[in-house]
Amino acid sequence: MIAVGSPAPDFEGDDSRGQRFRLSDLRGRKVVLYFFPKAFTAGCTAETREFAVLAPSLADRGAEIVGVSVDPAETQRRFAAACSAGFPIVGDPTRAIARSYGVLSLIGWSKRVTFFLDEQGIVQEIVASLAPGPHLARARDRLLRASAGPLAGVRPPT
Repeated sequence: MIAVGSPAPDFEGDDSRGQRFRLSDLRGRKVVLYFFPKAFTAGCTAETREFAVLAPSLADRGAEIVGVSVDPAETQRRFAAACSAGFPIVGDPTRAIARSYGVLSLIGWSKRVTFFLDEQGIVQEIVASLAPGPHLARARDRLLRASAGPLAGVRPPT
């Protein structure tokens, strides 16, 4: 897995909005980049719905949310609609994005890992947990608290 302090690998892929997405297009904004195992599974649905609720508040604070899983873009489109996710969810059917971040599991799905990127695309923090709760809690704590400072580090799996 890429490390805290590393530049986030740039990637390009088709997203849930029917557009070509490129991570580098978000330079200048903070990014919550979350990888999830599979669209329409219980944990991934709950996580994406909660990120959809957080998205407007995060955007008000200069942060964008981007989801990625190995599902194709058409599945991501249906999944985003079902979860009311207005942010891009990128399809990674070739698994190239998951490989570049070091989050591809042995069964060929993405592991549940969230990368917090600064405005220059540098990884500031990583949350790796099977459960979606720690990912969402850290996004709230890190980006929605007025007093949130530039914390860095890796959160252990729970």
